Amino acid sequence: MGLLLIEEERRSVEGEGICAAIIVAAGQGKRMGGKTRKQFLMLEGKEILAHTVERFEQFSKIKEIVLVTGQDDIECIKEMARNYGWKKISAVVCGGKERQDSVKCGLKALSLSSEIVLIHDGVRPFVKEDMINRSIDAARIFDGCVLGVPAKDTIKICDKDGMVVETPERSKLWHIQTPQTFSRKLIEKAYEKAEKDGFIGTDDASVAEFYGAKIKVIQGSYQNIKITTREDILVGACFLEEERE
Repeated sequence: MGLLLIEEERRSVEGEGICAAIIVAAGQGKRMGGKTRKQFLMLEGKEILAHTVERFEQFSKIKEIVLVTGQDDIECIKEMARNYGWKKISAVVCGGKERQDSVKCGLKALSLSSEIVLIHDGVRPFVKEDMINRSIDAARIFDGCVLGVPAKDTIKICDKDGMVVETPERSKLWHIQTPQTFSRKLIEKAYEKAEKDGFIGTDDASVAEFYGAKIKVIQGSYQNIKITTREDILVGACFLEEERE
């Protein structure tokens, strides 16, 4: 597969039933502050997005990567791909107004032979190969699979005035992560139904649930964080140092 083969129509990639990753990096990163979007902030000398992409470049079961970003960042990411020597990027496409729109753009750019799709946050750079392998295995059995970790803290449901309405049982609560993994055919149909019915989900799994899919949660990692604030960058630097040791 060549580097950055960006075309109008979806291509056929050598081999059948391949596993593909859609990495979504179209966010504005408003909670981070500053002018640089968070996916391009530096973490230990490398862009956060670069750390994320290189994980998937190294995972043997991933044969194709589609990157979704903002229109203004497409050329920047193409240049990053060339500089870092990424080999699995099949397309870099412009996302939409909402994350859900961006994922739809990524799905349209997949090769014709992609069978299993992993949808991942571009600013979640600490995913491990074991998580990927287990996610793919689960997606071949269930309608879909998401990574998650049990909630450590008590969660309160509050009304608009901040008054507690309910305290859910903590043992049933999970913090959901990415990648979220599905049969390509199922998640495409789920997004088609969501668009037709005007449904906006909070993540890909909620779109699949709206379609009627049964989603399996499997164990992720408390290190598989989404870098959202500057404090997360400090934590991420510690994780990288731990990996080096």
